[in-house]
Amino acid sequence: MNKKVILSCALTGAGDTTAKSPHVPVTPKEIADSAIKAAKAGATIAHIHVRDPKTGKLSHDVSLFQEVVERIRESETDVIINLTSGGGGDWIPSEDAPTTGGEGTDIQTPEERHEAIEKLLPEMCTLDCGSLNFGNMLYVSPTDWLRRQAKLVKNIGVKPELECFDTGHIRFANQLVEEGLIEGDPLFQFCLGIPWGAAADAETLSYMKSRIPDNAKWAAFGIGRMQMPIAMESLLQGGNIRVGLEDNLYLEKGKLATNEQLVDKAVGMVQALGSDIMTPTEAREHLNLRNPYGKEG
Repeated sequence: MNKKVILSCALTGAGDTTAKSPHVPVTPKEIADSAIKAAKAGATIAHIHVRDPKTGKLSHDVSLFQEVVERIRESETDVIINLTSGGGGDWIPSEDAPTTGGEGTDIQTPEERHEAIEKLLPEMCTLDCGSLNFGNMLYVSPTDWLRRQAKLVKNIGVKPELECFDTGHIRFANQLVEEGLIEGDPLFQFCLGIPWGAAADAETLSYMKSRIPDNAKWAAFGIGRMQMPIAMESLLQGGNIRVGLEDNLYLEKGKLATNEQLVDKAVGMVQALGSDIMTPTEAREHLNLRNPYGKEG
């Protein structure tokens, strides 16, 4: 177990959760405010998606990302910004014409997925390292597309968080490292419990961490009721942790959470086990972040 761990808060995600909880932030102001509250509660990193303010659905609008990022930066809240670059990968085959994307299909090119990263230069961004049966939908992230996207991220000096939803994703992430498309010590995020990816249990987590390079940093998260158990298991196995409303809506059975409440609960768990949370300044040094937008660590 590490003496200090990085705590990420995934604020809103892209799932259809806004009707299930009034606490899921939707507008840029709500998302930014939630990031600020999470940071004040102890989060090291704010992981950010954006939503259409009118519908609450997933959005790729760069201006929405820009408003969120600017609001956080202007607040002078010290938190590492981690923007998603995994949007636009949803493929739902049409029943009448299975080679055609049906209702809900949303596909972006690597360049389109990278647009907000290129413009806003966050300290970190996600890189989803493979395709997956995501429930009854196919998440599409082909290998050649990933190589193009990894190169774009490398060229602007942003730290990629290598999101791995299954063991094959780890194999390809390692291939990106071998090909020189990932600079420095790679950072892996094990995404556990999503149907139909890797299971959310201690054995799967142990196996996944055994397959990454010796110099790699890593974290893990579980979804739903497995959020806190996987956070604890990741902590015990020497990794970093993630909580937030993207992955789980409840503080406890029957009680809806806010992001800052989930962060506070995770901080308490970490400290109860004799560890503590890294500050953003400590995490910047630990991860060798370049601070692309010019803020000193």
